[in-house]
Amino acid sequence: MTSLQKLRVAVVGAGSAGLCAARHLLARQDLFAPPVLFELTQNVGGTWVYEDCTGFYDNGLPIHSSMYRDLRTNIPKEVMSFPDFPFAEHLPSFVHHTEVRKYLEQYCDHFRLWDHIRFGTKVDAVNPVKVKNGWKGLAWDITSSDGVDRSKSIKERFDAVMVCNGHFYDPYIPSIPGLEKFKGMLMHSHDYRSAEPFADKFVVLLGAGLSGLDIAMELSDVNAKVILSHGQRPLTCPLPKGVEQAPPVTKVLDDGTLEFKDGKQAAPEVFLLCTGYNFTYPFLNEQVGVHVKEHLVYPLYKFLIPPAYPSLFIMGICRAICPFPHFHMQSQFAISVLDGSFPLPSCEEMEKDIELDMAERRSRGIATRHILKLDSEQWAYNDHLAHLGGFQPLPRYWSNLYESNKVFRAKDMLNYKTYNYTVVDERDWMVQNLQGEQLQKPQIKHI
Repeated sequence: MTSLQKLRVAVVGAGSAGLCAARHLLARQDLFAPPVLFELTQNVGGTWVYEDCTGFYDNGLPIHSSMYRDLRTNIPKEVMSFPDFPFAEHLPSFVHHTEVRKYLEQYCDHFRLWDHIRFGTKVDAVNPVKVKNGWKGLAWDITSSDGVDRSKSIKERFDAVMVCNGHFYDPYIPSIPGLEKFKGMLMHSHDYRSAEPFADKFVVLLGAGLSGLDIAMELSDVNAKVILSHGQRPLTCPLPKGVEQAPPVTKVLDDGTLEFKDGKQAAPEVFLLCTGYNFTYPFLNEQVGVHVKEHLVYPLYKFLIPPAYPSLFIMGICRAICPFPHFHMQSQFAISVLDGSFPLPSCEEMEKDIELDMAERRSRGIATRHILKLDSEQWAYNDHLAHLGGFQPLPRYWSNLYESNKVFRAKDMLNYKTYNYTVVDERDWMVQNLQGEQLQKPQIKHI
C-alpha cells in the first residue's frame, strides 16, 4: 500500500456500535477514506428502533428490534452516553427508548454520518482476499444487495471491516425436554411489546436478566400472576406484587405442565422465555475461522480480532457492559491497530494471548457461556485498550457511578429508575431520589 492511498473501511450495521466506529474513522481523514456503513433497515439505531409489530416486515425482512413499548434504560444517561457526546441535560437519568433513538440520530447529525450510510442494504458475503500490497497482505471483498430486490448485487473491495451487526435479534431458545408439549402460549421476549395482552393471566417467565426483571414488573402492573423462574441466587429485594420466584424450568410433562428443578409444577397460560440471544454472522466466510459455541465468539484477540485476519474487527460482543462507552473504546483501539500506533503481536502470539486469557477465566470457575460477560471487569478491559492504543481512558467517575447503580438496582428494583445522577467532575458524582434527597453512595471496591 502506498502512503498516498487511504484505507477503505466497511462497517456492517448502523446501530450504536456501527455509528461509533464510523464517527472515529471519519475523524481520521489523514488515514481513512470515508467509511461505508451497510444498514439493512431504513433507520439508524439498530435495536433502539421500536417496532410495534413482530415477525417480519411487509418486504419479507425479519424485524430485528427486541425493544418493548415502555422500556426505559437501566443505566443512567450520565454513563450510558458516548464520552464525547452527552445526552441532553434536561432529560432524567433513566430515559425512555425513544430518547436513546433520538440521541443516536443527533450523534449522526453532529458527526455528519448520514451521507456514509447505505440504507436498505444487505451484506451477503464478507470474503478475505490475499493482496500483495494490502494492509498486512489482506483485503476484503464485500458482496451486498438491495434488501428487497436481491438481484441488485454488487461486490466491492475494502482494506478492513468492522462488523457491528448486533446480537439482540436472534432468540436463544434453551433445550428444555418436552418443550413442544407446552399447550399454552410460548414466546420469547424478542416478541414482547407491551403488558396489556397478559392482563390477569398466569405467566411463567424464564430468566432473571435485566429484561426478565423489567417485564416481570410490567406484567405485575396489569395484575398478571408471575413466576420468575431462574438459576441465579434468589433475589432479596422487594418484588412487584403478584411476582414470586422459582428455580429453573427443567422439563415439560406430557400434559403440558412445567416442572421446576425443585420438583414443583405449574400450568401457566403463558411461558415467556427471557433467555437471551444468539450471536450470528451468516455473511462471514468460514475460512476466517470465527466460531460461535456456547455463547462464545472465538478466537478473538482482545475480544475483537481473529489473529489470522487482523483487519477484521468483531465489535461489541461483550455482555453485561455499559455499551456506548465500550464501543467508543473498541473503535479507538481498532483504529490504533490500523494506524500502527499499536503494533499487533504475531498471529502465534495473539493465539497464545487468547489461550492464556481463556484459561485464566476458566481457572476462576467462569463457564464458557459466561466468558464474554465482563460485568465489573469491563473497566480494566477498557483501560487496557486505552493503554495499548495510546488514547484517553474513560473519566474516573464512570465505573464508580455505573457500579453504584447496580447496587441500587439490586436493593430496590422497583424504584431505582426514579433516581437522578449529577456528575460533579472527572472523579465525583451525586445521586438524588425522587423527593430530591441526596442519597448515600454505596461502598464500591476500587475497580
